[in-house]
Amino acid sequence: MSIPNAKAFPLAEEGLTQKILDLVQQASHYKQLKKGANEATKTLNRGISEFIIMAADTEPIEILLHLPLLCEDKNVPYIFVPSKAALGRACGVSRPVISASVTSNEASDLKPQIETIKQAIEKLLI
Repeated sequence: MSIPNAKAFPLAEEGLTQKILDLVQQASHYKQLKKGANEATKTLNRGISEFIIMAADTEPIEILLHLPLLCEDKNVPYIFVPSKAALGRACGVSRPVISASVTSNEASDLKPQIETIKQAIEKLLI
């Protein structure tokens, strides 16, 4: 396990990582997930992102670091998880995923879980 990059802040601890990855998996079934830094950027610009997940083991991490700035700009919570491989699996693809965005859908069954995770992330961002 590589040491997470110091720039990868806030980094979710194990329990929260598991909850986030579970939610990512559900969001992909509900079609409420965009994978990759470019797609995540688009959801932020369109104002449809609930929160952004990034992988702390991305190399070079700089390819992700525009996202926290944009998130802060748009008032969207963001979090790092330790592994891009695990994020990829949660997204339902066999490749590593460095970033994902859970998108909003008012009618979604995931709304309460999304809110819970957002609150947990916001606590870390203070």
